[in-house]
Amino acid sequence: MEKNTILRLETLREGANRAVAATDLDVKTEVTQEVARRWFSRTLSLRSPLDSPIADRPGRPDKPQLLPPRMVKKRNLNSAEGRIALLHALAHIELNAIDLALDIVARFASEPIPLSFFDGWMQVAFEEAKHFNLIRERLRSLGAAYGDLPAHDGLWQAAHDTRNDLTARLAVVPLILEARGLDVTPSLQARMIESGDTESAAILDIIYNDEKKHVAIGAKWFRFLCHRQRKNPEETFRQLVRANFRGQLKAPFNDIARAEAGLTPSFYRSLSSANAS
Repeated sequence: MEKNTILRLETLREGANRAVAATDLDVKTEVTQEVARRWFSRTLSLRSPLDSPIADRPGRPDKPQLLPPRMVKKRNLNSAEGRIALLHALAHIELNAIDLALDIVARFASEPIPLSFFDGWMQVAFEEAKHFNLIRERLRSLGAAYGDLPAHDGLWQAAHDTRNDLTARLAVVPLILEARGLDVTPSLQARMIESGDTESAAILDIIYNDEKKHVAIGAKWFRFLCHRQRKNPEETFRQLVRANFRGQLKAPFNDIARAEAGLTPSFYRSLSSANAS
């Protein structure tokens, strides 16, 4: 997709659709960030009947090979190869996060919801593209590239499973998947520092602080929808997770960071495997 094609876009939904469909990852991140800029400057309308259909799956290059999660090897951060493998896995997560943020914009553009909802998710998409590019550049500096190693194909399943329910999408994607990043990133960052990889640790710090904002955006709009439907947010969250999320939430939790983002323990503690009977 050429730059002038991006500039001819007229709606946010069409821009999000094109970014999701892009198979060239440079194009995907460039289109994502340019569409976000144009939306923030209000030079795009929200939607049009002429917008292209929403993709069932995001565009991807030929590599990496996608495997079931159980077939992706664990990573040991004590070696350079292990740190590369971890960064590769994180790049894959961030790539999926770009498409998940864009999909929530495109798929739910007809929902009766304030425009500030789309402001929030385009900010998320912009920052996920930034994260992906930071990690990919770090991989290059280590003599590696995104696509060199296998990755798992479980993340996009969350989008498919919640494609018809915005409240369920918010429960599963930002309030489970992104919130999990708040739990695990500080320890990964500390281990990177212990191994002497301060450059990668600095990138993880950027991601961690941005992800707190992303979880907060999810929590804000989840509560908004629950209150509009006259539902209790905590009870609704637990019901939706049980219906739409495969597996149990894993402790330990970063309760402080989660609470700062508006996700208090009353939401998730009873769903933890530690509390399972």
